[in-house]
Amino acid sequence: RESRVRLTELTHEIWHGFVPGVRPGQRYGYRVHGRWDPWTGARWNPAKLLLDPYARAVDGDFALPPEVYGHVRDWPEQHVADTVRDDRDSAPYVPKGVVVHDDDDWSDDRRPKTPWADSVIYELHVRGFTRLHPDIPPELRGTYAGLAHPAAVEHLTRLGVTAVELLPVHQFAHESHLLERGLRNYWGYNSVGYFAPHAAYAASGTTGEQVGEFKRMVRALHAAGIEVILDVVYNHTAEAGELGPTLSLKGIDNRGYYRLQPDARRYADYTGCGNTLHVVQPHVLRLITDSLRYWVTEMGVDGFRFDLAAALARSMHDVDMLSPFLAVIAQDPVLRRVKLIAEPWDVGSGGYQVGAFPPLWTEWNDRYRNAVRDFWRHALPDVREMGYRLSGSSDLYAWGGRRPYASVNFVTAHDGFTLRDLVSYERKHNEANGEGNRDGTDDNRSWNCGTEGETDDARIRALRRRQLRNLLTTLLLSTGVPMLVAGDEFGRTQGGSNNAYCQDNEISWLDWSLRDDPEWRPLLELTSRLIALRHRHPVLRRRAFFSGRAHSADGLRDLAWFTARGGEMTEQDWYAPAATLGMYLSGRDIPGRDERGAPITDDSFLAVLHAGERPVSFVLPGAPWAERYEVVVDTAREEQSEAPAATYPAGREITVPARSVLLLRVVG
Repeated sequence: RESRVRLTELTHEIWHGFVPGVRPGQRYGYRVHGRWDPWTGARWNPAKLLLDPYARAVDGDFALPPEVYGHVRDWPEQHVADTVRDDRDSAPYVPKGVVVHDDDDWSDDRRPKTPWADSVIYELHVRGFTRLHPDIPPELRGTYAGLAHPAAVEHLTRLGVTAVELLPVHQFAHESHLLERGLRNYWGYNSVGYFAPHAAYAASGTTGEQVGEFKRMVRALHAAGIEVILDVVYNHTAEAGELGPTLSLKGIDNRGYYRLQPDARRYADYTGCGNTLHVVQPHVLRLITDSLRYWVTEMGVDGFRFDLAAALARSMHDVDMLSPFLAVIAQDPVLRRVKLIAEPWDVGSGGYQVGAFPPLWTEWNDRYRNAVRDFWRHALPDVREMGYRLSGSSDLYAWGGRRPYASVNFVTAHDGFTLRDLVSYERKHNEANGEGNRDGTDDNRSWNCGTEGETDDARIRALRRRQLRNLLTTLLLSTGVPMLVAGDEFGRTQGGSNNAYCQDNEISWLDWSLRDDPEWRPLLELTSRLIALRHRHPVLRRRAFFSGRAHSADGLRDLAWFTARGGEMTEQDWYAPAATLGMYLSGRDIPGRDERGAPITDDSFLAVLHAGERPVSFVLPGAPWAERYEVVVDTAREEQSEAPAATYPAGREITVPARSVLLLRVVG
């Protein structure tokens, strides 16, 4: 039943009014009257009930029948179909906004406030992480309450991560082409409500209850010392291009909210999703920043990862690091204090901006991902790139006051192969998506160890597990902020899919039986041990870049590089083909002070990374670097011991097994 109330007041370009008798739980939407003239970008259609972009909760789902389109979708002349207005009422087919009463002051919540340098990020999907967890009650699986359950939190705390990065939880819609194939948008990068927690992830109800459930999840994670970072999609919306549905912004002010081409029928698409929000417009910028502040101040989150952030940094056309969006974030007293992570690219011209975002921002470093993948499949022409990535990517970030933690280091992410699939497949296998395996990248930089896909060959399986240990060890020993993907720590597989965006099923959900599988449990234990090692040793999570210079008379430097011969690398060595790299990290010269104002000192370490297919002899560096070394991690071993695996004098020639990492602690 629909009651209509006209909003007759107009202040500073905002229509408003008072509706008496409205109480929490009331469902509502907007109808906006105006010209229908798509040729000039005007697409007002009062027959379409629109979602309030500021709605705090959303009840219902988008089914996308023809009635929710502002134009006649099945018009015989398809090339002009978007110009013919559809006057059918969409109200029975669209979700409604919900009035929510919120009086929570968060007085009992304690944010972890983990420093960037101490952070270990864990990317997860609320539904996929909990959907098959055997220790979470069935009615809570796949929900915010499920993620707040002690069984879920216990895994995170035992692993040692400091933050979860949640794939999109803003209210989103499913694309029509997926619904027609019986699929759904699983990842959620198709937002339509920037203030509303996605209702399908709520166990308690969808008429406002999802707000409280989300807050309780945040509180539970904070109580365990874990921050909550949201993956947010402010670059585009679910309304797509001129042939997309009319759900919210398109029907409120199409020309004001979206970037249009000179032919105003068409949308400027820097996202590959049909439209791009026009962030230069003041009311669009306000919508985004109001949303961000809401999630921080009212919902308790600790930071954001911005999908296709380069699209937000565009001024009129080009990416501009002095753009209104970045300027507003930099001066905002709330937003400048939270964690800000950029995916520093979009699909438009000039959109690749890795290393270009200003201070306050960290970035997903895909050059780290590519270098590490290439090194361990022995595809790098030399080790120059690897040296930069291991030591914090100073070539990208040592400017403008940025620090090593500006680099979010990752080997895998939700988009692409899982870690296990990275060493099991050389080709994508996305047939289940129904797109002829054309979707997903072909640039996987993977190596299947000799056989495509799963195999019973014990030798290949053992090699794959060793490669996983190499990749995880490299990630967690590198300077910068490591990011893990949920399930990589115990061998999750997607069966070779590198684009599981529409697979809301066992392809994407975590298989928790792997956690206790004797084949994969050692990988989980190694990951947890490496994270604990990182937390204990500040030399592994430096807050400043290495200088490479000696700070004392004995010539010991904070960072040194060695060849297998035991000598320091020369300029010629950096350019020569090599499969072996020795990295010395001095714990004696760590910049900064501890919480008591004392100088920070730590153990020193030598990491030897060897990607060759045969063992190599490596001479351990002598004075001034060390007198003796003890092996802390040896990825050639399936099981790792807490006690040193071996101790060697400096100058000893040791054998480094094929495709392995040795981490040695300096003794004496």
